[in-house]
Amino acid sequence: MLLENKTAVVTGCLQGIGRAVLDLFVREGADVFACCQKETEEFKEHVDALSKEYGREVIPVYFDLKDADAIRDAARTIQKSRKKIDMLINVAGIADDAYFQMMSMESLKNTFEVNFFSQMLLTQYMVKLMLRNKKGSIVNVSSVIGLDGNAGQLAYSASKAAMAAATKTLSAELAEKGIRVNAVAPGVIDTAMTSVLSEEILDRQLRNADIPRKGTPQEVADVILYLASDRASYVTGQILRVDAGIG
Repeated sequence: MLLENKTAVVTGCLQGIGRAVLDLFVREGADVFACCQKETEEFKEHVDALSKEYGREVIPVYFDLKDADAIRDAARTIQKSRKKIDMLINVAGIADDAYFQMMSMESLKNTFEVNFFSQMLLTQYMVKLMLRNKKGSIVNVSSVIGLDGNAGQLAYSASKAAMAAATKTLSAELAEKGIRVNAVAPGVIDTAMTSVLSEEILDRQLRNADIPRKGTPQEVADVILYLASDRASYVTGQILRVDAGIG
């Protein structure tokens, strides 16, 4: 198992890529702080079953990414566990799509709050814990939209571009302290987020792909697992596209 006796903090675990990362990391031997916006009965049952099946500790942590105080309290909960934090996986995100002339500043600010500012705040807290051990791995979820742009998705693309840039800068700052920082840039992945995209946007993306289908959350999670694990011990500052060749 690639993550035996390691502990990860994963955001966005309620569904999609975050849920796939949670499940895969537990199967690979990790204990996981599973961060979600809210508690649901389905998620509680899923976490209980996952923990029982694989004998790992899965600790749900609920907080709103738009609430800085809630993020601080979540970080304190993780700190008080006294577990050694080995990995942070920043998955959570939203998309509020509109063409530029129809986009409100409120929508732009809200998207950045969830997709970037909140992730950086949580990362600050988790880095403090990693520095105690002089080792850690951070994997951010950016997007090919953040690298290439896409009509009708300015707020989302700009926030994901910020995550890509932050990955490069954090890698430069933290590598000498033993903390690697990388990112994945998924293409069109079969999640709730892409299910609401217009046919025009989806068709444009898939037409440009070498593999003309949606990817799965599991396919992205597999790449995140590699980057988070010691198998990627010489990999940092990278933005790895998981996009079927769109780029």
